[in-house]
Amino acid sequence: MRNTVEVARRFTCGLIMLTLVLAIAGLAQAQNQKKIAAKGEEAQKASDVFTQIMNVPDKSIPRDLLSKAEAIAVFPGVVKGGFIIGARGGHGLISRRVKGGWSPPAFFNIGGGSIGLLIGASKTDFVLLFMNTGALESLMNNKFEIGGEGSVAAGPVGRSTSATTDAQMNAQILSYSRSKGLFAGLELKGSVIDPDNDDNRAVYGKTAAEILSSTPALTVAQIPAGIRIFPRTLARYSTRR
Repeated sequence: MRNTVEVARRFTCGLIMLTLVLAIAGLAQAQNQKKIAAKGEEAQKASDVFTQIMNVPDKSIPRDLLSKAEAIAVFPGVVKGGFIIGARGGHGLISRRVKGGWSPPAFFNIGGGSIGLLIGASKTDFVLLFMNTGALESLMNNKFEIGGEGSVAAGPVGRSTSATTDAQMNAQILSYSRSKGLFAGLELKGSVIDPDNDDNRAVYGKTAAEILSSTPALTVAQIPAGIRIFPRTLARYSTRR
């Protein structure tokens, strides 16, 4: 009798543990799905920003310059605000150029401070072109300071890059901003970009460095459907064969 009670007790404990494990796994899966959906919305916003910019020929990023970029970052709706001491912060996506298109996008944060007379808050869209693989490799090593590890210059706008300066031609990164409908090159120094690997692992099960490696671990077809919009949008405007 005592053995029977002990067996029943152990069976009940095991059943309770299994139920808890399944409940925790289900909760984790639900949280991941929620995060994937949120990142799909972020990819859509970034794609919309890039499309809207490129659809204004006289003020867009020059196509011949775009064709030279090794990676493109879009940070939509970066918040900047404060009083006297300002700060900015936001989230975005970065895709690396691969044969025939662009890699699955990795998720990054952008942040930085500034000193000046800042009253109130504003939202700004940022687009960054990484013009060589050196800048891209530096980006994947934890925190990356624009203007620190990588030289930066305001990117030219318009139909041609004939007006580019030596600084622009030699820069590792060309930066642009759009605020209140106005789009222009901006020398964005002092901002720090770092990978959001919590989100990268939730969506892909991989880090930013793995996603943006020279031999990407995933193809666009293998990423969640809602996130494919970003590399496919970039491919509409620049593709190398």
